[in-house]
Parts: sequence; structure tokens; C-alpha cells
Amino acid sequence: MTTAQLRDRLPDVPSATMYRHIATLTQAGILEVVRERQVRGTVERSYRVRQDKAVVDADARTAMTKDDHRQSFTVFTGALMADFDRYLARDDADPAREGVVYRQGAVWLTDDEFAELVEEIETAVARRTHTAPGDGRTRHIISFVVVPDHATGPDAGTDPS
Repeated sequence: MTTAQLRDRLPDVPSATMYRHIATLTQAGILEVVRERQVRGTVERSYRVRQDKAVVDADARTAMTKDDHRQSFTVFTGALMADFDRYLARDDADPAREGVVYRQGAVWLTDDEFAELVEEIETAVARRTHTAPGDGRTRHIISFVVVPDHATGPDAGTDPS
């Protein structure tokens, strides 16, 4: 996307802030320039996210405060809602036909089993991030959230059925 396209998708973000963030993300290698073209005496750049770099690794997560996590999650969920709203705003949106899925499940896992599950999911998604448009492909946004559920009380974690 170009900066103008990003501004259209994120109208609440001031232009100066948008340009600063794009520059920072590009310098950090999270965004990369995929096309440049001359437009009325200036260079218009199209960017894409480098999926392999757009990950908050374990060290960064460890350094984050609870407020940092809350703020990051708020941004994440806001972007998720914006993506979903943009999809539903299309006249031809058909969630049932297009396979829209939102699901939540609970699993009991050891730390090792949990790490293995996360790795399996991330690997499955990463394997498919290198496919290109065409051949009947539709772009899908896949979001992933894991939150521990440390329920308390005498019936914590028991299945009521």
C-alpha cells in the first residue's frame, strides 16, 4: 500500500505521525518498499509488511510492561475490527460463502505442549505467506491471540457437562 492508501484506511492518524511511523518501520525492516513511481514531481512508494520481521519476539515481550501489553493489544484489536468492518462494508461481502471464521476454544496444555501448538500454528501460517495473488487466490487476514485463563475457585477448569 502507499502512504495515501494507509491514510485512507487510518484517517484518525495525523499525516506527520503516519510518515514518521512508516519511516521507523521501514528503517527497522518491518516494512519494505516494493514499488516506486513518479507522481507529479514526487516519488510514490508502495510498501508491504515483511511477515518474518513483524513479530514481537520473546525478548521484546519480556521487556514490555503490562501497560505496554494493554496498549499493543488495543492497537491489535482495533486493527482487527477495522479489517472486519472494511470487509463487511463491501456490497459483495458474504461471510458464510467466503468462509469467515471467528472461533475461541480452550485447551489444557503443559508449557512444552503449548510451545509446540504455537509453533505449529505459526509454521502453518508462515508456509502460506509466500503465495502470490492469482490462480483464484483470495487474500485472507489471519489473526492469532492466546490468553492464559487462570480461573480460580473450587470448580476452576472443570467441565460442567
